[in-house]
Amino acid sequence: MNQEERARRQSRRVIISEIIMLLAVIATVCVLVFLVSGYWLNSDFEVERQGLLQVSSFPTGASVTIDGESSWLQRTNTSKVLTAGEHTIVLTKDEYDSWSKTINVKEGLLYGIHYPRLFLKDRTKEKVLDVTAATFATVSPNRNRMLIANATTDWKLINLENNKLEPRSIDISKVFPGTGDSENSKLFTGEIISADWDGNSEHILFKVKYNDAFEWVILDIRDPKNSVNITRTFAANFDQIKIFDSSASTLLAVRDGNLHKIDLSSRQISAILVEKIHSFDHFESEIVFVADYVPASSSPTNDENESTNTATPAPYYLGLVRLGDSEATTLSELEAPAKVTISKFYDDKYISVLSDANIKLYKKDEFKEVLSSNLTFSPATMKVGRDGNFVTMSRDAQIATLDMEAMAVREWQATSPSFGWLDDNMIYSVADGTLTVYDFDGQNGRQLSSNVSSHFPVTITSDKWLYYFSDGSLVREIIAK
Repeated sequence: MNQEERARRQSRRVIISEIIMLLAVIATVCVLVFLVSGYWLNSDFEVERQGLLQVSSFPTGASVTIDGESSWLQRTNTSKVLTAGEHTIVLTKDEYDSWSKTINVKEGLLYGIHYPRLFLKDRTKEKVLDVTAATFATVSPNRNRMLIANATTDWKLINLENNKLEPRSIDISKVFPGTGDSENSKLFTGEIISADWDGNSEHILFKVKYNDAFEWVILDIRDPKNSVNITRTFAANFDQIKIFDSSASTLLAVRDGNLHKIDLSSRQISAILVEKIHSFDHFESEIVFVADYVPASSSPTNDENESTNTATPAPYYLGLVRLGDSEATTLSELEAPAKVTISKFYDDKYISVLSDANIKLYKKDEFKEVLSSNLTFSPATMKVGRDGNFVTMSRDAQIATLDMEAMAVREWQATSPSFGWLDDNMIYSVADGTLTVYDFDGQNGRQLSSNVSSHFPVTITSDKWLYYFSDGSLVREIIAK
């Protein structure tokens, strides 16, 4: 065989090898696309579309049992391909209690369970701070700080992440009225109605009642001298105020039924953003609201030819406005006032509208209804979970949870109206001194502690410590190793 023939054969081999490699790459990509889309071969070698389950837990490393079956590979903080339909998930870990839930996995979709918390069965507890003088307490959104108020002008701020708690004094004598300019200059005489933190956990928005009057104050816990009494600064009575940005420099406020923006840096209040407003919520720069219908170009209509539409408009409307826009957008008509929220879940924004006992969920961008459910009660409050994965509605001890992952509403009952948020995904309730905790949807209720005060918050810090008030003391339990 001459050299020219050998070269031709070698070229053919190279070409054939490259073609085989290319086909292998294409086949691999096709298989990966096939798998990512949820398709799988079952035990009978039939193609079926499945779903993907992701499970995390606190603490990590819990064993996962799915429909009664488990393997050494199944631990939390992992993923598992499952057939579409119902599956029962159970998490267990040595020395801890267990957690379980039945879920409905949908074809080709991811179902994420990122909130299960397991508690040590044998927990040690200690009294870490004397709080006999406390009249009110509030915990920051990241749960690493607690402000404890009392009847004086010397309040206490504590870092809950420190092993040894060392309260820092917060002088409020120049912040609230009736404290620094009276004979009892060292006394705080107001009644705290609400306290909301900013996203940076550096400012708290207080609503305080004095006799029959209310005042709104932004307390700067870094330097109380930079605090702002909003009511006095703007010489106005506000019905509602919400913090708009993470640093509490911008607020949204309702005055005389109209929505305004407040810029605390320049001490300016804007012109009216929305007239005759009933409720509102915001996410980033977008504000969703319910207001009285005002005859204008923004009034809703279902007729393509407005000039021929003689139908009487509904008395209320659901609208959307962005800060900086000159006009609001009308989304729909409403027959009655409603509560409203806006939130983000995965890559989509959603608007929830609660009217009496009916909850509707819409995708914001195309304003498409994706869920409607009638409740057995009319909630008084409505709150979005911090991660946007659920919406809770409540009246007294009755709670309804809109689970965004499951796209379903579940009603349940806490042990008493004295409930709050243990962390971003768990609710606690205190009845007759017994502390009971639940997942956000009311499942996995567990009694943790006794002799717990229902007048003060309960919280978890660093996924390690449980804090609560008991007999004039702040108590800490170790809930995880």
